[in-house]
Amino acid sequence: MFTGIVQRFCEVVAVEDLDGMRRHTVDLGEHAEGLELGASVANNGTCLSVTKVDGGLVSFDVIAETLRLTNLDTVQVGDRINIERSMRLGDEIGGHEVSGHVSTVGIVAEIERSENNQRTWIEVEERWMPYLHHKGFVALDGASLTISHLDPDRRRFAVSLIPETLERTTFGHHDVGDRVNLEVENRTQVIVDTITRMLSDPDTLARLGITPPPTSAS
Repeated sequence: MFTGIVQRFCEVVAVEDLDGMRRHTVDLGEHAEGLELGASVANNGTCLSVTKVDGGLVSFDVIAETLRLTNLDTVQVGDRINIERSMRLGDEIGGHEVSGHVSTVGIVAEIERSENNQRTWIEVEERWMPYLHHKGFVALDGASLTISHLDPDRRRFAVSLIPETLERTTFGHHDVGDRVNLEVENRTQVIVDTITRMLSDPDTLARLGITPPPTSAS
């Protein structure tokens, strides 16, 4: 479990293709202190287990399914990724609870830069739009962010980024067309899915005393 407060973006120093998976090594520097084998670390919001620690250099094995569902499949030596170590009991949750289970990959559709902030628009598949709400939470490449604008017609939403976020995360280095890992807020997804399922079941509506809307004649 994570808080969505990225500790720093770190450089990938090695990528090794293995049978059915990939191993990448990241220079965590001081953030590797006390890290043990098997510990969970979010890499661009993806929960991965530590497989090797060599000073500040930390290795992670990424299975084929994770590569298919996230943007880690395109990580190369020299790339920077957002890093957050797992939450510990008693830690302050400055963002929101993030599982590290990526829902989908979004595309950076537009970047509006100004002197003191940046608005980044993310395009997603239609199926994910019901879980995205104005002022709601979303995790992008592991960073807990608040949705500032919605554009349902174009299947996209925006987040507004302050200088501290741009300095601490990879968002200050994004370009249009970049792929970002997206994790929808779990409670929102559960509520939306439950209500949708209930409203599609006539028996449930009848028990609740709700009359379903008439269907149009064919």
